[in-house]
Amino acid sequence: MEMFTTMITPYTANGSVDLETAKKYVDWYFEQGLTGIFAVCQSSEIFFLSLEERVALNRTVYTRAKELERTHNRPFTIVSSGHVSDSLEGQAEELNAIWASGTDCLILITNRLDPNKEGDAVFIANAEKLLARLPEDVTLGFYECPYPYKRLVTPRILDWALSTGKFRYMKDTCCDAETIKERCLQLKGSSFRLLNANCQTLLETMQNGCDGYCGIMCNYHPRLYAWLGENFDKEPEKANLVQSVLGTFGFTETGLPYPLTAKYHMNLCGIPTENIARNRKSEEMNDYAKSCMRQMKHATDALEAFLASGEAQ
Repeated sequence: MEMFTTMITPYTANGSVDLETAKKYVDWYFEQGLTGIFAVCQSSEIFFLSLEERVALNRTVYTRAKELERTHNRPFTIVSSGHVSDSLEGQAEELNAIWASGTDCLILITNRLDPNKEGDAVFIANAEKLLARLPEDVTLGFYECPYPYKRLVTPRILDWALSTGKFRYMKDTCCDAETIKERCLQLKGSSFRLLNANCQTLLETMQNGCDGYCGIMCNYHPRLYAWLGENFDKEPEKANLVQSVLGTFGFTETGLPYPLTAKYHMNLCGIPTENIARNRKSEEMNDYAKSCMRQMKHATDALEAFLASGEAQ
């Protein structure tokens, strides 16, 4: 199974992107057993970063990940998005810049291809126009980004994507286990990997053919996701326990000031990080939110220790 985190963007005290701390995040994700990172995505605050900043962040993440990959002889995949423009011309410029800065797969945000909700025919026509502006050897994926609206992929669009031979990854945000099961059946036998972003349905969807997880909760307890991906079919009783914990803590995605919570959590993990985001006010990371993060870490640390003790026996 493939377990990807969504990359968060650290800032220096003056508000500029902190690339040195970003490298430390990449190291931490790798050490926790994840198989990849979704760089320059919504968690990275891409709608609030300049193209220059998006490219610099992506290059930093990709370069560091490939250094780790070579040093440790373990695959560490980087998929990257970063196109936020309304026009296809603007999106092509952004995507070409991201591709040139280094990535294993260029991810297309689905709502960018159908901004006015006009239907599958418009989506596919726009996608074909965009592909014509990208390098011939590009490898692609989809991301059903919730902002500014969630544009779900349909069976017709998946068939089109398969017909191109270019698509390899999809971050699925439909949050519906039955829909994911149907998508997995449609993709079966292809090289197109479907990663579920919804932790509450993760175990069920992996059992039904999903290829893993790609979501924000790997910023908090990635080792548990790595364990579940490796052991969900080997130790079903423990897997159900881990799923229950992951699914419960996953509800903190709403109601708490993400990504500030993830940045605070990095401090708890020993990586100093400023309490700054461009899409949230720093004061939102109040004592209540900090307490929630400390409680989460205490509980997940205990579960990690329990699982590790079982592995040692």
